[in-house]
Amino acid sequence: MLTAAMAAASPRFYHRYRQQTETEAIYGESALRWAYETAAGRGTLWALLRRPAFSRYYGWRMNRPASRRRIAPFIAEFELDPEEFAQPVESYATFNEFFYRELRPEARPLRGDEHDAVFPADGRHRGVPDLAATGFLYAKGQQLSVVELLGDRDLGARFAGGSAIISRLCPTDYHRFHAPVAGDLTRQVRLPGPLYSVNPIALARRITYLWQNARVVSLIEGSPFGAVAFVAIGATCVGTIAMTKTPGQTVARGDELGYFAFGGSCVITVFEPGAAQLAEDLLRAGDDEMELYAQVRDLAARATSA
Repeated sequence: MLTAAMAAASPRFYHRYRQQTETEAIYGESALRWAYETAAGRGTLWALLRRPAFSRYYGWRMNRPASRRRIAPFIAEFELDPEEFAQPVESYATFNEFFYRELRPEARPLRGDEHDAVFPADGRHRGVPDLAATGFLYAKGQQLSVVELLGDRDLGARFAGGSAIISRLCPTDYHRFHAPVAGDLTRQVRLPGPLYSVNPIALARRITYLWQNARVVSLIEGSPFGAVAFVAIGATCVGTIAMTKTPGQTVARGDELGYFAFGGSCVITVFEPGAAQLAEDLLRAGDDEMELYAQVRDLAARATSA
């Protein structure tokens, strides 16, 4: 049974463009709270919901022609702007096609210069200025484990004590992700795992979901930030992490790297120690125990070498 305290704990974030604090409207909130905040729900989560087969089934449903009828109500309910879409609404044959839609380039202009890292996705972002510190990370006393996140002890040691930006995509967000910096894509490794939710309701219970979940770890080298690790993380109802750039390619700042099929998910940008100064409003939001809403290709950090 959900308590009043649980119902009151809706995540807050600071909206960069409206310059105000807002409460997140969570897609499927009642089901999410049941799964993570009740004993019966947690049992179902362990037995069924976290398993990739469940997300594959849901993805199959979103790829059926009948799913197309969900598109118009979804656009209306969450006040999306079809003028931003690269294709007309009627061209999407399924809900999933609409979900990982492309946008017109002018809808997300590239900000700054080569010494600026940009947000890799639309969404709610949390800055972690010191990965070695334990503080408020969706709940008090939680810490991001770089070694576990990257799935490699040597690579984790390289980024230990660095900084990071956790970019959380809601189901209502644009679901393609882009390069935060320019450089050479030298590494890309798929790591298997379950598919827990990455909503703050779930992460407040257990931050380890970020590195338990299936994910793709990429490395971009040769930028003013040095090496930058980029992690695309799957989640419940996100059975597909499609990478559109592969090792051996050079990427420009803001280039598309890939996309998620249906569901909310997360990408994490990790900087080497001393390489990046995170944006001031991103840090302020974190000090207030909130995320910052900002769009892809907007300013996220500045290289300390600039």
